[in-house]
Amino acid sequence: MATQFSNEALKFLRGLKKNNDREWFGPRKDVYEKQLKAPMLALIDEVNHAMLEFAPEHVRPPQKIMMRIYRDIRFSKDKRPYKNHVSAWWVRDGLQKTSGGGFYLQVSSTDVLIAAGVYMPEREQLLAIRRYLVDHHEEFRKIMAGKKLRSLMQETETMSLTRPPKGFDPNHPAIDLLMCRQWGVSATLPVERATSPGLLKDVVERFKAAAPMIALLNTPLLGKPKRPLF
Repeated sequence: MATQFSNEALKFLRGLKKNNDREWFGPRKDVYEKQLKAPMLALIDEVNHAMLEFAPEHVRPPQKIMMRIYRDIRFSKDKRPYKNHVSAWWVRDGLQKTSGGGFYLQVSSTDVLIAAGVYMPEREQLLAIRRYLVDHHEEFRKIMAGKKLRSLMQETETMSLTRPPKGFDPNHPAIDLLMCRQWGVSATLPVERATSPGLLKDVVERFKAAAPMIALLNTPLLGKPKRPLF
C-alpha cells in the first residue's frame, strides 16, 4: 500500500504552526519522527522507484532528498526555529551544489504543494538558461502547452523583469521567456490528499508530466562530457 500521512501528522503540523518554538517541539519530537519524518522518507522512496522510469538522474537516497524541518535563522529577522511543513527536493545529479531544475513536494497543515522548475537560480545559471532559450524557445513552449501538463499544473510566478535583460535582443520572439527570472509549474491540492492512499499517484503523475520541462532547463547547466583519454 502506498504511503500516506496520518491525521496525527496533520494535527502535529497545526500545533507547530501555533507554537513554533523549542519548548513545544522538544517534548513532541518523537511524534514528528514517527508521524512525519518516517512517512515522508517512505513516500520519497516510493516516488524514487517511479522516477527511475522518467527522471533517473534525480533519484538519490531519501535522506538526501528530504529537507530539514529546522529553519536557517542566522541571517533572518524571523527567528522561528522550525518550518511549518515537511518537504522534499529532487535535484538533478551533478547539480546538488547549485540546485538547477528539480522537483518539489511540500505537506503542510493546510495543503499539499507539488512543484517543478528552476527557482531563483544563481546568476550564471540564469544567464545559461536564457542563452539556451534563445535557440530552444519553441521546444520549451511546446512542452509548456502540453495538454497533460496543463491539466495537472499551472505556471508559477516568473518574477519577470520590467525590461529586457542586458545583451539580449528586445525584439527576439522569446523575449517574454528571457525576461523571466525563474521558470516552473505547481499544483496545490487539498490537505486531505496527504491522508489519502492516492498521494503517491498525485505526486508521480505531476512529476512525470513536468519531467520534459526540467530536462530542457537543466541541459545548459550541465558540464560538457570530458573527452576520453584513450
